[in-house]
Amino acid sequence: MTTKQFVILMLIVTVVCGGAFLTVLFFINPETTGLTGFFLFYLSLFFGLTGLLSLLGFYSRYLFTRKFQEFEQAQISFRQAIFFGIIIASSLLLQSQQLLTWLNAVILVFLLTIIEFLIVSLRKSH
Repeated sequence: MTTKQFVILMLIVTVVCGGAFLTVLFFINPETTGLTGFFLFYLSLFFGLTGLLSLLGFYSRYLFTRKFQEFEQAQISFRQAIFFGIIIASSLLLQSQQLLTWLNAVILVFLLTIIEFLIVSLRKSH
């Protein structure tokens, strides 16, 4: 897959996931829905955020490095977008349950930072 194909596919998937999120947001009543409605809300939020943040990260890397054709930049942006999506969606989930504290947020960010450092260090060693 080329970088251009990846960006086009990511754009299409992001629009679809954003539409799914808006559909859940406007058509599912949180007072009457069960676990399925909340699951769909957080899942569509995560995928929509991941796509949006991946595209924003890729284009910001392109603006600063001018290396549009490197697929590695797209992979890095996608991986980091997944981590940011996890942080945002899980923070909102914890806040909805009134469990979000600064300590929980720091632990979550710390764990994902360690995972990122492990991935980077394993890639550099190969």
